[in-house]
Amino acid sequence: MFVEIVLVGLPIDRDEVEEAVEAAFERDGEVTGAGGGMGRCHLDLDIAEGVDPTAALARLRGVLSELGVAERAILNVSD
Repeated sequence: MFVEIVLVGLPIDRDEVEEAVEAAFERDGEVTGAGGGMGRCHLDLDIAEGVDPTAALARLRGVLSELGVAERAILNVSD
């Protein structure tokens, strides 16, 4: 599963979000790309095969909530 995490008006550094996501997913996923501009940034997260998609998205939402940026995130999910 692939998740593009789009963050709008991020109040913290994108690197902080990336590090937290990578720590939360360890072997279950990997941030494979990132970018930003015009008040937006994004992270590309590849979720490993065999990981339950519902649980993975719940874990991701939990990380974003802990960082206080969940309300600024749009998650675009594809298989």
